[in-house]
Amino acid sequence: MLHDHSEIMKNLLLSILFTALAFVARAQETEYATQQNIHYYNDSINESNDYIKERCVLDIYYPKNVKGYATIVWFHGGGLTGGSKEIPEALKEEGVCVVGVNYRLNPKVKAPKYIEDAAAAVSWVFHHINSFGGDSSLIFVSGHSAGGYLASMVGLDTSWLNQHDIDANSIAGLIPFSGHAITHFTVREERGIPGTQPIIDSLAPLYHVRADAPPLLLITGDREMELLGRYEENAYLMRMMKVAGHKHTVLYEMDGYGHNMTEPAFPLLLNEVHRISEEKKGK
Repeated sequence: MLHDHSEIMKNLLLSILFTALAFVARAQETEYATQQNIHYYNDSINESNDYIKERCVLDIYYPKNVKGYATIVWFHGGGLTGGSKEIPEALKEEGVCVVGVNYRLNPKVKAPKYIEDAAAAVSWVFHHINSFGGDSSLIFVSGHSAGGYLASMVGLDTSWLNQHDIDANSIAGLIPFSGHAITHFTVREERGIPGTQPIIDSLAPLYHVRADAPPLLLITGDREMELLGRYEENAYLMRMMKVAGHKHTVLYEMDGYGHNMTEPAFPLLLNEVHRISEEKKGK
């Protein structure tokens, strides 16, 4: 019986390997297109404010002549004070669409404008991805650092997407990289609160713990190398999501990597996207 079990496991692993290799081959054969600086607010809002018109744009990188692909909305990091939209190289030619988003920054705006922009961008993707060939039931929201914070806020606090008539639970998965789970340090700084004083209020992902949220994959750097308390915040969010009854929260700690842990984390993001996509398609 032990031998039989070993053979079954061997065959299963070989099947998984061949499936993965076939997916990579198909992805690499696919041609991709990019459209840049698409405004995600409507014309009246864009014309009402020069900074919105300049900053609230996104880039979309998508497979051509393919239907039903998954989409990753990617929010850049930079502490809510800097950074620019990007299509990470590690996510290119992987059979998925990637949407890189710009959002307004401090000091030109203050909270919650960053979250409003993030929600508007995600809403745009829900309303338009089908016209590019994507599947609106396979939209994943991710980002690094401040971008991870925005991903968590948009996905856990349903009120932001509700303003655009989008149910946050329609998001296929949330995958924040090293995002704050407490209130972001820039938001605390706007209120004169020191960075060493943790706050959990309505602008903290932890405030919106709930059982019915989309699948949540939390990824941080090594707890001894991360920014102050970042791993522990995410560990607490993971624990409280489970206590609340959420069945699909996972936390990965990238041993040996500090806050800039994106490169080893991108494969985890892609694995999660492919796993959930296959489940939703019933394969």
